[in-house]
Amino acid sequence: MGEMERERERGSGGEGERERGRERERVRERERRERERERERERERERERERERESEELGASERERSREIEQRERERERETGQSRERQTERERGRERR
Repeated sequence: MGEMERERERGSGGEGERERGRERERVRERERRERERERERERERERERERERESEELGASERERSREIEQRERERERETGQSRERQTERERGRERR
């Protein structure tokens, strides 16, 4: 009878070992999923930073474009003003003659 009890203990011991092995596997799987989720969150943060950089660059290029347009308009106004002045001078010159 002592032999049968030892067999049962060994059997249950083996079962206990298998259960601990399954538990370790579940823990490893849970940790793996958590690491994967963390990597995905980090990738999402990186994509967000990239979108912000692109947005800032776009904003900067938009401001630069705006400045260039304003500068061209000022140059045109200056040129138009100068041509008006020349025309006025020519008209005055004709009046003097």
